[in-house]
Parts: sequence; C-alpha cells; structure tokens
Amino acid sequence: MARKARVEFEGAVFHVLDRGDRREAIFKDDLDRRRFVETLGEVCGRTGWRVHAFVLMSNHYHLMIETPQANLVAGMRWFQTTLTIRYNTRHRLSGHLFQGRYKAVVVDAEERRYFAVLSDYIHLNPIRARMIGLEERLFDFAWSSYPWYAAKRGRPPWFEPRTVLGEMGLEDTAAGRRSYAERMRTRAVDELRQKQEPAEMAELRGGWCLGGEGFRERMLRLLDGAGEKLRRPRHTAVDASVQRDHGLDEARRLLEEGLRCLGLERKELPRLKKGDPRKAALAVRIRTRTTASNAWIAEQLQLGHVSRLNQCARTAPPELWRKLENAHAK
Repeated sequence: MARKARVEFEGAVFHVLDRGDRREAIFKDDLDRRRFVETLGEVCGRTGWRVHAFVLMSNHYHLMIETPQANLVAGMRWFQTTLTIRYNTRHRLSGHLFQGRYKAVVVDAEERRYFAVLSDYIHLNPIRARMIGLEERLFDFAWSSYPWYAAKRGRPPWFEPRTVLGEMGLEDTAAGRRSYAERMRTRAVDELRQKQEPAEMAELRGGWCLGGEGFRERMLRLLDGAGEKLRRPRHTAVDASVQRDHGLDEARRLLEEGLRCLGLERKELPRLKKGDPRKAALAVRIRTRTTASNAWIAEQLQLGHVSRLNQCARTAPPELWRKLENAHAK
C-alpha cells in the first residue's frame, strides 16, 4: 500500500514525533541528547524552521515546529538521517535508529488554543512518564524547551516562545516567564494527581490533523491537490531572516554569490582540485544554509564522490567562510 502524502504549505505548524526502532532507546547518555539538540539547530538553519516546543524522552521525541517554507519532508529526511549516522558512528552501530516513518500532525495555527495545549502536552511528558515527581521541579528536566520558556538565558535563535506565551496572555518578560512557570507548576501537580486522561490528551494522541472540521476539510483538499493556496497564519511570529527560501533556488543563489565573492567562474570548477579550499568553503555554506542534497552540492562544485562533503566541513578555511558570510551580509 502506498504511503499517504504529507501535508506541506508555507507557515504550516506540525506536531512531529518518532520512536526508536523496536521502541528501543534513542539516547544512551546526555551527549546523545546534546547532539540531538545541536542537529535540531542545524536543520532549522538549513530550512528556516522555528521550534515552539520540544522534549526528549528515553525512546522517543516530540517537536512542535513551524515551517515558513513548505519543506517539512526535505528537512525531516536530512534531520533523521543525520541523527542516525551520528548515533551509529559514535556507538559503532549500524542500521535504523528510528522505528520508521515519523508522525507529523498538522496543527491549525489559526485556532488560538492549540499552541498552548500542544506545548503543555509536550512539556508535561516527563511528568506523565513519572520521570519527575511532585518534589521535583519541571525546570530541572534539561531536555525540553520548558527551561527556555521559564528563563531567557541559553535560548538559540531558532526557538520561538512568543506565540505560546501570547496565547496564555503573557509576554516574554521576567514577569511573564514567572507567571508561565507558576502555571506549569500547577499543571504538573494536576497531571500527577489525576487518574483519568483529560479529553484534550486524547485529541492530541489521535489522527493526522489537529483542528476543527473546516481545517480538516482544507487539509484534505490540499492532499488531493485541489486545495486553495494557504496564507501564513496571522499570529505566528516569523522574522525576515527565516522567510527566505531554503531549497534549490537558494542553493543556486548562494553558489553564484559565493563564486563572485571568491573570484571564480563555473567553468573553472572542473579544473580545480576536488579538495580546493574554496570549493570546501562554498560546499559548507550551501550545506548549512539550505536543504539541497549532498549529491547536488557535490555535482555542482565538481567535488567527485558525495562523501567528500564531510571532508569539506573539516578543511574549509575559516577566513574563506567569514569572507562568504560578510559578502552575504552586504
């Protein structure tokens, strides 16, 4: 049976989750968890994604992400493949890390309550799993985005707290963050004491779409190829730096811009050595700023085998990288 198509459109919001193969652990220690968060930051840089919430459990993860460009599939392909390679390399393993196709529930970003409900669901996972007791603080669980909501320090540029806080009538200020922490403390206590799952949890667990009947109908039309062009949700906060394209058009633009900056022409690329430092710098820049495949980058830069991309990351001279960055900033 053919797999169902993914819903993708500009400004879409998704609840994404996946489990370890055979439901086994996907993290052996905190270094694996740190690498997960680092890789999440990398894929956000490549795609322009904004992360509204995340949590890392023992054998699965949850993300709430916004995709300014319609690039969920391309981004997730890179993200989970890269995670698997890094995990297997570190632990000298082979094979699958994840159980199969990740689950992506498209969320109605126009419905005001869903951001807060979904972020609560994600952040309270350690409570439901009894990884945290009543005598402990949710803030002390390091592997979720909750500490970034309760305190401003340590936030990466790809994390976006304002939409969730705004739905709760809070601002991203010291007072607002304190109110958020107090609210979540109450929610955590209620979660531990209740014996029956709230109705909202059942809604979050089931289905492929989180929204009202009208939103579901629009998503079905989109899947059938007959949907209207969807506009960006009006209350999502996406700045200009993430509204640019992150696909092949952007990769081509960065390539041409980089060649001009380095005083090169396309016709010169085949004559240069495969390990030329200028090629390496261009490859790293395109790789970290777009969803272009390694095969595409290797072909365009005449690098030879696609595996040379990993070598480029180690050999690209910092001064050339800075030169490309400065040229882009002008």
